[in-house]
Amino acid sequence: MIDPRRLRVLRALAEHGTVTAAAHALYLSPSAASQQLAALEAEVGQVLLERRGRTVRLTPTGAVLAAHATKIAAQLEEAEADMAACAAGLAGEVAIAAFASAITEVVAPAVAALRDRVPQVRIRVKDAEGRASQRLLIDGAVDIALSVEHQDTTGQSSEQLLREPLYGEPFDVVLPSGHPLADAPEVNLADLSDDPWITPWPGNPVHDVVMRACEEARFQPQVECLADDSRAVCALVSAGAGVALVPRSALHGIAFGGAATRPVGDFRPQRRVYTAVRRGSEQHPLLRLVLRELQDQAAAVGS
Repeated sequence: MIDPRRLRVLRALAEHGTVTAAAHALYLSPSAASQQLAALEAEVGQVLLERRGRTVRLTPTGAVLAAHATKIAAQLEEAEADMAACAAGLAGEVAIAAFASAITEVVAPAVAALRDRVPQVRIRVKDAEGRASQRLLIDGAVDIALSVEHQDTTGQSSEQLLREPLYGEPFDVVLPSGHPLADAPEVNLADLSDDPWITPWPGNPVHDVVMRACEEARFQPQVECLADDSRAVCALVSAGAGVALVPRSALHGIAFGGAATRPVGDFRPQRRVYTAVRRGSEQHPLLRLVLRELQDQAAAVGS
């Protein structure tokens, strides 16, 4: 009989690409992970890994078994959800990973509301930008992830995660206060084609949105500064370092000493935020409770 704990190691190897990375994700030593994989090969009686020097890769048989491991993991999650649903009452812990402005605008208000209504439910929150929240979810470090739709949200993880739209919000142009368009009722992106730009780093979903919006406006922005933090972006704009596109909710609470914000007039980019859970866990009563509260709190974002 195949040990599902060993299948978890094989699945982690397929996800992370190396034994060391898989072991790190599962909080194992590399030698322990290697032993689990060797024992799994002995159990199934087939070669699952090709060893090339210090590296390993899945054989075709290993890839087939890894795909089954993903399905089995979802079934185990579903079994746990069913057992929790059979238990009397709602009590326990839910871990959420989200990016900074989603924590401020949605997660923190949801935590406050749940604390008042169901104090026996404990919420843990981890600040995770870009793709990090999805990785934490896949690795089992959190139960819910809030992520931004971007070019890599589909792919291998789509079979493991169940996503639901949470909210969409517009981007605003941030300009130095002395910019010729600082007092305009709205700003067309095409009119900023000659300006220096400040964007997040490549790999940040907001960077993808900004670059795509500029491409639709038929220009390639001249990126002079890179910063993932919206406060840092606005500070650089205030210093006259360039112009920027920033999600509207990320601008809340920022003091603008030398900058102005204006709505976009032509190509109106939008940040689409979704919740994600591991497939099979979506009916867990605690997760359903928290997801409903997140949806309630998200209703006002972007308005």
